[in-house]
Amino acid sequence: MAKFRRRTCIILSLFVLFIFSLMMSLKMLRPNTATFGAPFGLDLLPELHQHTVHLGKKLDLPKSDRIKSETNTKNLKSVEITMKPSKASELSLEELPPLNYFLHVFYYSWYGNPQFDGKYIHWNHPVLEHWDPRIAKNYPQGRHNPPDDIGSSFYPELGSYSSRDPSVIETHMRQMHSASIGVLALSWYPPDSKDENGEATDNLVPTILDKAHKYNLKVTFHIEPYSNRDDQNMYENVKYIIDRYGNHPAFYRYKTRTGKSLPMFYVYDSYIMKPEKWANLLTTSGSHSVRNSPYDGLFIALLVEEKHKNDILQSGFDGIYTYFATNGFTYGSSHQNWANLKFFCDKYNLMFIPSVGPGYIDTSIRPWNTQNTRNRINGKYYEVGLAAALQTHPSLISITSFNEWHEGTQIEKAVPKRTSNTVYLDYRPHKPSHYLELTRKWSEKYSKDRTTYVLDDQMAVS
Repeated sequence: MAKFRRRTCIILSLFVLFIFSLMMSLKMLRPNTATFGAPFGLDLLPELHQHTVHLGKKLDLPKSDRIKSETNTKNLKSVEITMKPSKASELSLEELPPLNYFLHVFYYSWYGNPQFDGKYIHWNHPVLEHWDPRIAKNYPQGRHNPPDDIGSSFYPELGSYSSRDPSVIETHMRQMHSASIGVLALSWYPPDSKDENGEATDNLVPTILDKAHKYNLKVTFHIEPYSNRDDQNMYENVKYIIDRYGNHPAFYRYKTRTGKSLPMFYVYDSYIMKPEKWANLLTTSGSHSVRNSPYDGLFIALLVEEKHKNDILQSGFDGIYTYFATNGFTYGSSHQNWANLKFFCDKYNLMFIPSVGPGYIDTSIRPWNTQNTRNRINGKYYEVGLAAALQTHPSLISITSFNEWHEGTQIEKAVPKRTSNTVYLDYRPHKPSHYLELTRKWSEKYSKDRTTYVLDDQMAVS
């Protein structure tokens, strides 16, 4: 009897552990649905809180605090291991898959290193302090120290590269082409502007366009919330982009069902500016309207909260995108809301562009933000998101991101790396190209599925 009881207890314990593990895995794939109105971390967003989700602030990180989150660091030896890029399996340009111009990926050109820039840029990102001093005191402060200690939980196959390195740009274009991505949405600041941790990058656009054209890729612009952005300087900046880059063969235009081929502009943090201001730019009666002018385009707003829907209509935007890779972080980024958002967009003749990411982890720069981490689960999280996007029959699909390394949303190749005090996450047991290959698989499926339905708002790419 005692043996039977002991065996029963063991079986029950194992069963409980199995159920707990299963529930944790499911939570990573799809978070609880209870409080999407005000999810944890929404106060990271501008105006919803004074701190932006897209990086900023100061500080020198103690070595003892550089161990990456969610990584087993037991028995860590004082050695550095970095896998080198492998070119054995690369396809020739003629063998690369056909591109899907309805699949876009967000691309960042803000990285720098001493060889090309005279210093490290962004790889040495500061650890951001929590706005509550009572919480901030519990976490490390400082700045990352490249090349071995970078502001990311993963490590790039290309190392702490410079976005100015022509060979890096070309490698990126080749990787995008290998993933059957047709369009890169380039993070863009005006020539006299930059993000808080970077340098001006507009002078890189000609090289990016040239390299993109070599691989038959198109480039659209992801306009960042530069300082003092308003309707008047937005008009000037749209005019600048179209006048300066609009004749390049890699400049992206989208052919509408009315036959117009229009440039597209994603507008990050669009909700910061009041709808009346946007209406000056985006409605036909606006005081400095782009409509029916050489500077007309498709302007895509970031939808964060459900209440932003009415603001977007009043503003005169042409569509919405959701950007964030964390399912459940915002109303817009929650997969369960995408069908309703698509219905809303169809009703008002707007483009619906859901954004899908392979995972999310920003604890290298926001160590207090663990609740928004989404484990990649060897690609399962990514595929669940892509399947959810395809089910809505979207106008386009956007991927967050190609190389936003700080937030761990990249599909760019990453490699295993460990140093004496840091262990980075990686894509094992799969290859460094795992997320490029998954993207190609779903890009091909999206191309096939898209031919089976006709969208009311848009038809094809020029």
